[in-house]
Amino acid sequence: MSTAVRITDPGDPRLGDYTGLTDVALRRRREPAEGLFMAEGEKVIRRALDAGYPMRSMLLTPRWAGAMGELAGAAAAPVYVVEEELAERVTGYHVHRGALAAMERVPLPEPGQLLARGRRLAVLEAVNDHTNIGAVFRGAAALGMDGVLLSPDCADPLYRRSVKVSMGAVFSLPYARLPRGPRALDEVREAGFRLLALTPDARARDIQAVAAEQADGRVALMLGAEGAGLSARALAAADTWVRIPMAHGVDSLNVAAAAAVAFFAITAA
Repeated sequence: MSTAVRITDPGDPRLGDYTGLTDVALRRRREPAEGLFMAEGEKVIRRALDAGYPMRSMLLTPRWAGAMGELAGAAAAPVYVVEEELAERVTGYHVHRGALAAMERVPLPEPGQLLARGRRLAVLEAVNDHTNIGAVFRGAAALGMDGVLLSPDCADPLYRRSVKVSMGAVFSLPYARLPRGPRALDEVREAGFRLLALTPDARARDIQAVAAEQADGRVALMLGAEGAGLSARALAAADTWVRIPMAHGVDSLNVAAAAAVAFFAITAA
C-alpha cells in the first residue's frame, strides 16, 4: 500500500521522471535509455499494470486523487500529489486527465517469437509519427492482428503520445524490432508468411481478393510512412502488392486509416 505524498517544489528530484514531457527530443533520448515510459489517465495506467509493466511512481492532481484512490492505494510505488499549476510547470502541459504514471519497460521479444506464434502480422517501415504508431496499434489490436514488427526507424510505441492515442493497445499486442539489413524481410518469408505490400500503385491487386486467397495461410502486411509509403527495397521484397480500392478521385488514405481497412480485410478473410 502507498500513502500519497504532497509535493510543492517543482525542482523536487522525486518528480524527475515527469520533467519536460513535451520535449520530444529529450524524451526520445531519456526514456529508452532509462527503461522508462509514461502512462496517462486511469484506463491506460490500469492497462499497463494489467499487462505486467511495473510502476515506478504515480503523479496525481488533487481533484483526481479521490477518483484514483483505489488504484493509488494498491500501487507498490510512490504516489505524489501536486497542484495542477505545479504539474504543468514540471511536465510542460496541462495534465487534464489528472494522473500520470512512470512505468518500467520490459524486454521486447525477439522477432522469431512473433513469427513462430502469429498468423496475421503487421510490418511497419519507417512509421516515425507517434500519433500514427498509436493509431495503427489500436486498429491492429481491435481487428485481430497477432503482432507488429517494426523497422529500426519506426517511432517508439511506448512514447506518451503513442500510448495515449492507442488507449493502451500497445500493451495488449506483442511487438518486436526487426534488425537492419536486407535479410530482415527474408526472415519473415522463411517463417512461412506471404509478404503483402500495401501501396496505392495502380499495378497492385485488390486486397480483398488477395486476402481471400490467403485465408488459410500466414500473412504479413507491410505498411510504410505517411506520404513516402514503402521504400523501393521493401516493395521489391514483397510477394504481392495490394491496394485498397478508392472512389471519388481519392488516391490514398492516412496510414492509420489505411492500416485499419487492410487489417479488417485480411482478418475477416
